[in-house]
Amino acid sequence: MKPLTEDEIRGSFVNCSKGEARRMNLPRELSDLPWADLDFLGWRDPGAPDRGCLVAERAGVWVGVTLRAPSSGRKSFLKSSICSICVTPHAASGIDLMTAPKVGVAGRQGNSVGMYMCADLACPLYVRGRKKSLGRRLEESLTQEERLARARTNLDRFLDKLYEGATAV
Repeated sequence: MKPLTEDEIRGSFVNCSKGEARRMNLPRELSDLPWADLDFLGWRDPGAPDRGCLVAERAGVWVGVTLRAPSSGRKSFLKSSICSICVTPHAASGIDLMTAPKVGVAGRQGNSVGMYMCADLACPLYVRGRKKSLGRRLEESLTQEERLARARTNLDRFLDKLYEGATAV
């Protein structure tokens, strides 16, 4: 992923107002992020832990999406879950159901789409082995490139659902 500027990130959001995009907290030290290892940029808002964001390329355009996680409750460390994007197993506390308002009128009417994702939104780093989860990694015959392609396909499906019924990109 090419390094993005603050203006590019803030201007990419498609499911919130421009004012909300201006006020959101971005990751600190954008220049220090491992851009070469990212297929999308994902982060949680340290000031509002139930909020997250991701920015990915879709049809040649950067698309930013605001996400919400359920209010943190007690989660069992004995149970495990799998991220629907990168298929990384985590202890239950490492996965959240992230919901995003749909794009356009449907989103303004309260319609949303959800997906179980890595709670820290660091899927590209897990696939590349740059981060380790507490869950036991599944044995797969796929190469790293094939796992990255699968993660991208899963993210694209999620983004496609956000746009269902919208007239924009």
